[in-house]
Amino acid sequence: MRCVGAVVHDPAGRLLVIRRGHPPGEGLWSLPGGRVEPGEADAAAVVRELREETGLEVTPGALIGSVTRPGPAGVTYDIHDYAATVTGGMLRAGDDAAEVRWATDLELRVLPTTPGLLEALTEWNVLPGH
Repeated sequence: MRCVGAVVHDPAGRLLVIRRGHPPGEGLWSLPGGRVEPGEADAAAVVRELREETGLEVTPGALIGSVTRPGPAGVTYDIHDYAATVTGGMLRAGDDAAEVRWATDLELRVLPTTPGLLEALTEWNVLPGH
């Protein structure tokens, strides 16, 4: 199942993260994002998912990296994470996100995150402040 995520930093270099409100990964922190709808381009999905989950309007940028993660009932999530820049909106949790926040590198390392998140962010050199 094709999914998108967004790597968004604020002017202070903090990373935008959401605490998932539903399975998979309920209660864990991750990048905002979700499923690409049939016929939807990745860029449009990034814009839609960020608006739904964080209240922010973004301009999607370059592909940063991709990962696959197991889902329920044998589904595999094929996740493509893109850089994105905030262009408007008001930060608020919505849709699948129970909470949303900007996190520093140290904060991110103590939050309960989805499996493989920190490793992927490290590999892609996009941790906050890097």
